[in-house]
Amino acid sequence: MTNGTTLPPMPTPGTSSTSNFALLVLRIACSLPVLYHGSGILFGAFGGPGPKGFAAYEHLSVTYGYLVGLAQFAGGLAILLGALQRLGSICVIIVMIGAIHLVHWPNGFDISRNGMEFALTELLLALGLLITGSGSFALGRILGPLKKL
Repeated sequence: MTNGTTLPPMPTPGTSSTSNFALLVLRIACSLPVLYHGSGILFGAFGGPGPKGFAAYEHLSVTYGYLVGLAQFAGGLAILLGALQRLGSICVIIVMIGAIHLVHWPNGFDISRNGMEFALTELLLALGLLITGSGSFALGRILGPLKKL
């Protein structure tokens, strides 16, 4: 600062209760929409298409319907619980890259025109969580050596 004083040091990420609470909020924000859509694809919940309907709509094999639904649902659950959260983040990132590439890219950015706005936001949230980890408010703390995943 200009008056000769220095700013206090920033807390180390993942060590303060504020940082850990912020990571919990980000995990909830990322996981709830992914769980919702994954449930619709995998189980047909909430009026979703189920794996066969999703695959038919996307002109893909039914296997892809199950894989996308499972990746979204399991990935969202892992992120929400903070157990195997990095693996869940990778699943969500892969699904969002696919969604952007196969569905949203030709429509631009605007979500009201089926653009990539929301899918890109989910991808970036999952990427941030992949980088930072789940924080202290997570069930992954009880998994021992698997907690790094």
